[in-house]
Amino acid sequence: MSQENRIPRGNADGFIRYLKNDMISGLLVFLIALPLCVGIALASGFPPLAGIFTAIAGAIITTFISNSEMTIKGPAAGLIVIVLGCVEDFGGNGMSGGWSDQDMFAYKAALAVGVVAAILQILFGLFRAGILGEFFPGTVVHGMLAAIGVIIIAKQVPVALGITEAKGGPLSLLKQIPEFVMHANPAIAFIGLISLLIMFLWPMVRSRFSVLKPIPSHLIVLLVAVPLGMYLDLTSAHEYQMFSQKYKLGEQYLVKMPSRIFGMFDEIQSPNFSVLNQFKAWKWILMFFMIGSLESLLSAKAVDLLDPWKRKTNMNRDMLAVGVANLGAAMVGGLPMISEIVRSKSNIDNGARTRFANMWHGIFLLLCVGLIPTILHRIPLAALAAMLVYTGTRLAHPNEFRNVYRIGKEQLLIFVVTLVIVLATDLLIGVAAGIILKMFLHVANGVPLRSFFKAYLDVEDVDEHTSRIVARESAIFSNWIPFKRQIEDIGLVQKRNLIVDLSGATLVDASVMEKLEELVHDFEQVGLKLELKGLDELRALSPNVHSARVRGLTPVRRMTLVTDPELAAKLAKEFVQMGATGYTETPCFGVGRRHVDSDVIVPLAQIRLEVILPFETCEHVVEYLRTNIMPLHHLTVCVETVEVARITSFVSTAEMNVVHKSGH
Repeated sequence: MSQENRIPRGNADGFIRYLKNDMISGLLVFLIALPLCVGIALASGFPPLAGIFTAIAGAIITTFISNSEMTIKGPAAGLIVIVLGCVEDFGGNGMSGGWSDQDMFAYKAALAVGVVAAILQILFGLFRAGILGEFFPGTVVHGMLAAIGVIIIAKQVPVALGITEAKGGPLSLLKQIPEFVMHANPAIAFIGLISLLIMFLWPMVRSRFSVLKPIPSHLIVLLVAVPLGMYLDLTSAHEYQMFSQKYKLGEQYLVKMPSRIFGMFDEIQSPNFSVLNQFKAWKWILMFFMIGSLESLLSAKAVDLLDPWKRKTNMNRDMLAVGVANLGAAMVGGLPMISEIVRSKSNIDNGARTRFANMWHGIFLLLCVGLIPTILHRIPLAALAAMLVYTGTRLAHPNEFRNVYRIGKEQLLIFVVTLVIVLATDLLIGVAAGIILKMFLHVANGVPLRSFFKAYLDVEDVDEHTSRIVARESAIFSNWIPFKRQIEDIGLVQKRNLIVDLSGATLVDASVMEKLEELVHDFEQVGLKLELKGLDELRALSPNVHSARVRGLTPVRRMTLVTDPELAAKLAKEFVQMGATGYTETPCFGVGRRHVDSDVIVPLAQIRLEVILPFETCEHVVEYLRTNIMPLHHLTVCVETVEVARITSFVSTAEMNVVHKSGH
């Protein structure tokens, strides 16, 4: 059997051949998706079943339209902020304080917004515009997602503590957290705290015992939180006293679910299209469309990289599938959906083979909500809030800041500015601010304005199998789309090897560096070669492989040593072993302080060693000299900062390999 035939495919043969693998994975993903779908719906100001409707539509519809084999479609925490913002803009507040007529109006208005946004996504896919997702800089997107994580934490902490009347923007809610803790409902807060501890600690327990690996944290939370809720008798309204204060308990702390089998169909709601004559509706349509499409495209690309068989998703086809599924979900009362990366990774880890695992997870959701809704009613809201707080901490984890900083200080600035402005205003303004700041930094680095949206490329044939693209002016996020199309048309479409020469660019930004690396892998997968040349002519802003490159000189250390010939020969060998790529040796005569003090000045034969080193390597060499050489031998050491035209001339092959590995 050929290698191609061994790759699992989501066709009729694949459905039968991999039925067991896909069904088991679908079941395990269902256990994660069930509480998350309900929690995301509630956090978004929608009824709890709305999240289930979305996951079912995403599972069943996209499976037969998209060719993405490993992605799980459904509601995502990253969309909570825009959906809730839309609901609040139309006067609703979700389940806070009960479900009112105004909440229903706002909910149906958001459904209408979702329908139009879905139609735009369908057009997006039909007109093959999926590549537009390549425009947004990765740092800005990560900053936006980190801000969403902070907002989720700010809004869900009160719910986890049993506070039902928390109001205000994210920054205001963060300031109120100490007050929320002081006024928490102890019994509900205990459920929330235990659930949060499980979310953080269970992955560590699971990693130590392989037999526990398939069991997700979300299931353990339910197995603990539901019995706790039953013990506290949350289905009945009553009071309890603690610390001389009385607290209320009741069904308001549980998920609201239908009381009969297949009662879920009674919860279906239709959109209120009359709100589309209001300007604010179109603002939210843009938000639903832009943020939802971007997150879905980025997640699908990330899942492709995780796919053990490296199957490639047709992004236009996937966007069409997401749009059709979003249209179906919004018409029956569901949330917007995307390709969800956490559930998709779990799908891969659980041994899924084809896209039918996505379908099975939706079928299990349908059966569960249809047949046992009264059991789902016993899930405490505090447990769902804890799951979302955990999700928020993953989006805004300190590692995100650290990873961005490693790429470059300017990237951290863009990341933080995007995050702060999203928190202070809204998503659109924050993303726009991040993009404008990135453009301003590009201008400061000498990028000509004319090349911001136009790629200046020269194409020439090297031989009958290879072409060369020479980039001039700049290679940055805003002109990447025409740049990428040229690379794909000449290389992947015409089946030619390609050399991309970047030596003539004023700047190659971090977004393009990352995307070029992805294209190198794309070429390798189809048996072609994409070679990047000229980067050693540019200065990297950090040691990271994805760092931006700018035209200019690179600062390095020049170390000069004067010592006797025998020690000089030994040191030269040591320096090479420590990473020096060469040295200059000059015979000379001279005297040192000890000779001058002796009143007998006789010039001695000595050697002057000069070596150029990167900063970090120089620090290691100086420490070696101070510790091992200078206490025993006489030598003079001088270190100064100089600038070189090509830093790679002074970085050893071993160090380059380490840098490339650390960049992934």
